Amino acid sequence: MFHRRVVKNQKINLLTDEFSNGIILSKFMMEKENKKGAKNMKKQDVIKVIQILKEYYPEATCSLDFKTPFQMLVAVMLSAQCTDERVNKITPNLFEEYGTPEAICSMELSELEKIIHPCGFYKNKAKNIKATASVIMKEYNGVVPNTMEELMKLPGVGRKSANVVMLEAFNSPQGIAVDTHAKRISNKLGLSKESDPEKIEQDLLRVIPKEYYYDVNHLLIWHGRNICVARKPKCTECPICMYCKNVERF
Repeated sequence: MFHRRVVKNQKINLLTDEFSNGIILSKFMMEKENKKGAKNMKKQDVIKVIQILKEYYPEATCSLDFKTPFQMLVAVMLSAQCTDERVNKITPNLFEEYGTPEAICSMELSELEKIIHPCGFYKNKAKNIKATASVIMKEYNGVVPNTMEELMKLPGVGRKSANVVMLEAFNSPQGIAVDTHAKRISNKLGLSKESDPEKIEQDLLRVIPKEYYYDVNHLLIWHGRNICVARKPKCTECPICMYCKNVERF
């Protein structure tokens, strides 16, 4: 009887080991296939991902509040290293009296710093906003330029900000604004191995048709905020997990 119990226990241990090894092997193979699939992601797969996200986030739009191209430009400059929610709490007070380039030029730098202080990096942002308003008044007769090249010449305006302004203020997307969400998702899907935003954008532009630029700019941000969050991604709720090489299956 004792002998039978030992044999039975040995069989249970063996089966348990085989089961555990099976899980480990299965996980390894699935991860391998995921990485292989994501690495060789084809254009039709990218389009499918966009379509899935578009259905999942039908309300995806810009979350910054603005009424004019200049207000959009200022809001984008304030949003650097700051949440859109906080920016939206600051801009109504700012734009009520200083919503034009001319008004910004006329205000004291210290007053601007005081108003935008909660957005962080307020001294540098205030300096750039004032300088940008001055350039717009002197070189563009008070009108925000509507090309990527001209926007990127403005103080404190990089490619990401210019992309956002072209998209939201002029409804003319010229590329993809790669923020922290777009960067994270692009890496996880295998769309880019780069860490530099501009290099990631170039990788994305190679596989995403231009007619999808408008949607992609919003969808990546919304997915990054709601599901593919940085600290604890909600992989079990993700509608595009089958395309992800880093999905947490176990």
